[in-house]
Amino acid sequence: MILDQPKFLEGIDGRIPAGCAISAFINRDGSRTPGDLICSSIKVMHERSNGLGGGFAGYGIYPEYKDLFAFHVFYMDPRAKDTLEDYLERNYDIIQLSKIPTRTHKNITDPPLIWRYFVTPLPTRLAASQKSEDEFVAHAVTFINTKIDGAYLFSSGKNMGVFKAMGYPEDVGAFYRLEEYAGYAWTSHGRYPTNTPGWWGGAHPFAMLDWSVVHNGEISSYDANRRYIEMFDYDCTLQTDTEVITYLFDYLCRRQGLTLKEAASVVAAPFWDVIGKTYDYEKREVLEYLRHAYSSLLVTGPFSIILGYSGGLMALNDRLKLRSMVVGEKGNTVYIASEECAIRAIAPELDKLWSPDGGEPVIVELY
Repeated sequence: MILDQPKFLEGIDGRIPAGCAISAFINRDGSRTPGDLICSSIKVMHERSNGLGGGFAGYGIYPEYKDLFAFHVFYMDPRAKDTLEDYLERNYDIIQLSKIPTRTHKNITDPPLIWRYFVTPLPTRLAASQKSEDEFVAHAVTFINTKIDGAYLFSSGKNMGVFKAMGYPEDVGAFYRLEEYAGYAWTSHGRYPTNTPGWWGGAHPFAMLDWSVVHNGEISSYDANRRYIEMFDYDCTLQTDTEVITYLFDYLCRRQGLTLKEAASVVAAPFWDVIGKTYDYEKREVLEYLRHAYSSLLVTGPFSIILGYSGGLMALNDRLKLRSMVVGEKGNTVYIASEECAIRAIAPELDKLWSPDGGEPVIVELY
């Protein structure tokens, strides 16, 4: 679903020269932190944003519904609500539904209807589909976003949720009242995605099931990546590179069974000469296999991404490290951001601070 650019953005170039802002943290002991802390971090990088998009993903935020899928939906056309809810009632047991709480904010204008549904697939429908529970839900996400005009399902994982809008990220956080949520991990993004007209669904993070991606950069391999992934029933409705990265990790890890480290070696594959100099024969054999088997999923161009998933975060730069990223540690908490200042804003004293090498995944999981 691609919507027309809103009237107030006519004449505005979405490619305003500025780097995206990304920031995240995870408490490895599973302790939960209110969402206003990540807002304080991303706000420091205000100048990297352009006011056309901001968003957050929180993990562990729905403990009372932790075994249910949390569907967050934009209704760009209110008439789509009845259609979507009819579809859900035929396929899911809806345990709870409500508007997502928001507050009026002077810088967040013309919001769509924003609803939340806690659901589980109906056993009869799940059995008839012959799909796993995750595949059943992934299919629903694609169906809703391509077949139900005016509705966009932008978050679909368990015990996690995406909150995004058009605006600066600190304003988006205030709009969604993120201080009322607490999670063990948070990710955030500021600025609008490259090559995409402005609308709420196009802001970061992009999500599929419990995967979520925030991204700084521009992917030159988008068309090749998109053509390959769409052969496996994914539909890139937004024409943006960040969306396809989300699907790449879902495909590689959930459907192909690769580890996160192996998936990183596909997305940011080592150069052939580097592979050839790898002295560990078994490691070299694995790297050669991954480059041959998934050559169309190599992501080229400058990028830094933070991937969120249940129980962890992964940070990854492109092979040449053309986008900035720093990682810090303090006690049980690991911080990741585009700039050190975003980390220092919420953790002034650190035990460790470093900048990962290009193509080197930093994977942090709960103890």
